[in-house]
Amino acid sequence: MIRDEKRLQALLTQMRQWVRERAIPAEDQVAERDEVPAELVQEMRELGLFGWSIPEAYGGAGLTTEELVLGAFEISQCSVAFRARVGTNTGIGSEGIVADGTEEQKAKYLPRLASGEWTGCLAVTEPDAGSEATNVKTTARREGDHYVLDGMKCFITNAPIADVFTVTARTEPESKGAKGISGFIVERGMPGLSTGAPYRKMGQAGSPVGEVYFKNCIVPATNVIGGEEGRGFKTVMKTLNKQRIHLAALSTGPAMRMLEMAIAHTTKRVQFGQPVANFQLVQALIADCQTEIYAARSMILETARRRDRGEEVVLEASMCKYFATEMCGRVADRCVQMFGGSGYVADYAPIERWYRDVRLFRLYEGTSQIHQLNIAKQTLAQA
Repeated sequence: MIRDEKRLQALLTQMRQWVRERAIPAEDQVAERDEVPAELVQEMRELGLFGWSIPEAYGGAGLTTEELVLGAFEISQCSVAFRARVGTNTGIGSEGIVADGTEEQKAKYLPRLASGEWTGCLAVTEPDAGSEATNVKTTARREGDHYVLDGMKCFITNAPIADVFTVTARTEPESKGAKGISGFIVERGMPGLSTGAPYRKMGQAGSPVGEVYFKNCIVPATNVIGGEEGRGFKTVMKTLNKQRIHLAALSTGPAMRMLEMAIAHTTKRVQFGQPVANFQLVQALIADCQTEIYAARSMILETARRRDRGEEVVLEASMCKYFATEMCGRVADRCVQMFGGSGYVADYAPIERWYRDVRLFRLYEGTSQIHQLNIAKQTLAQA
């Protein structure tokens, strides 16, 4: 659903211009320093990128799902670090509060997340609770007007720099599965919370990912998301259902950018007296990339529109995430092939960096294999 076509086009044009004029020229610097420059983070705040999907009542842009994915197609055509820097605020780091937070929680946290004053993150994954998201070992016990959290989370995007964490913990010690899992809003600075150093990763330089530790961590009882125990897993599923559509779009933008780079290279690279783009086998690679990008974009937009209409899209969101992230990996591989030897050498072309960066898409927010199982389960249930 597009609320105001003129206003949306202005936002997309502004985003496209910023990506080309400010973000892309800084990509090498981001890779070398392993961080997004502070001045560009401030520019992203001023552009309102941290609050795209946060309601207007709390300082955000209140984008619909369709508007959000259209914006995601644009911002993800520069280094992954840029969209990761804002992505937790306008996605998984705030969506739990947007979906299930009390009015007091929304009023306290969403304006700061929307403005980019605070960076949020979703802390769900544990060493034994990756794909098995209900196997939560982190505990929370009630003591008077607060809870005491103990445990740890791993592979958490933006954890090393986050100011506020949406956390799942088990409030019923003997419970199993989704039952007894509650959601909490934990601020950096609350006693007993700490974070580890950023991981050294295969790719996505500039996007800090790390661990979160809770050791007798004191969290006010008012910070239980929704003010009620036992709803944490449902909150996470609501968050991920929307985020999977969003992430699918964020995986399609990089495919667009990689194909653009490959076309620029193959139309200039001359072999046997002509540009290599003239050769039919290279054209076959281009055609396959373009077709799959179009397919991903189409299914993402259709699913976003259905969600905006209030329809159930659990199956479709999973299919979007599965197809788009796998598609992006295939496009990356073909584009390296079109660059030839220079595509493998970091000194010659940035395509090798993109090849490494997009590999993570198939792992987080549900591995491709988990989505295959989920898609089959949903399909069989419908049958």
